[in-house]
Amino acid sequence: MNLRELHRHLVVARRLDEEAIALQRQGVLPAYAPMKGQEAAQVGSAAALDPTRDFAFPTYRELGAAVALGVDLVGYLASHLGNWHGGLYDPMASRFAPFNAVVGGPVTHAVGWAMGARLDGTGGVALTYFGDGASSQGDVHEAMNFAGVYRLPVIFFCQHNGWAISVPSERQVAGGSVAARAEGYGITGRRIDGNDVAEVYEATREAVDRARDGGGPTVLEAMTYRLGPHSTSDDPGRYRPLAEERQRAQDDPLLRSARLIGDEEFLAEAESHAAKVVREVREGLLALGEQPGEEMFSFVYREPTRALLEQQRRWKESADAQ
Repeated sequence: MNLRELHRHLVVARRLDEEAIALQRQGVLPAYAPMKGQEAAQVGSAAALDPTRDFAFPTYRELGAAVALGVDLVGYLASHLGNWHGGLYDPMASRFAPFNAVVGGPVTHAVGWAMGARLDGTGGVALTYFGDGASSQGDVHEAMNFAGVYRLPVIFFCQHNGWAISVPSERQVAGGSVAARAEGYGITGRRIDGNDVAEVYEATREAVDRARDGGGPTVLEAMTYRLGPHSTSDDPGRYRPLAEERQRAQDDPLLRSARLIGDEEFLAEAESHAAKVVREVREGLLALGEQPGEEMFSFVYREPTRALLEQQRRWKESADAQ
């Protein structure tokens, strides 16, 4: 994939991210976790996957990865409505797992999937996202150790954006580097420029090729910066100075790729394309309407528990009474 294709994904991700924030402010979405500033890390890494056999395991902030993998974006944003299990897109078709709000949660899922890929011999590689804050979770350490022992085809992709909500990384990442921890698990670790979409793409592709060839897992630490709040309920002005945000905004990944491309006609076309995508996604999301309430009890367990059936009965009685 060339820089122009990657840039088109960057612009779609940025404009749709802005629209999602607007939708939350308008009361359409209950909550949203912005990813402004992290587009290059997400787009570059996801674009390096083979969608016919690899699988990505996101957190709740990987809109850019969803764009790069061609996920149904109406279905993706529908996840934020909280009215259905895992959103309305098909994870198997898109190779993009339902997003995970558990801190560090997708990491263990990716390692389990990678073990399955090793056993079935398809050559598939798992890519899992997590932040510098999540790197302090015990699940992440256990997953890396397990993957190292079994030489599993998995890439641990850390978006090091400098903040674990309001806690700066220097106060919770011992040693200062997530990639450096890889050596302790006997696996490859590399720190990369997370705002350079081409570097992210090449580094991830190398890690994918190594994993596919039996070289084992890789930890990629993409150094980036969260230009916005942690979530739409967060106020970053309470814990970091505005001067810092303005200074870091000069390294905006969209501005960097635009400067490298330098073709004003193409850049304008990319913005026009993004505006069209945003308009279609907004219209599609607003047209969804409410999902049937009884669906909240579907697909929770393979065999419904007695407690779940009782909850369903009480809900139906309440709904009928209204």
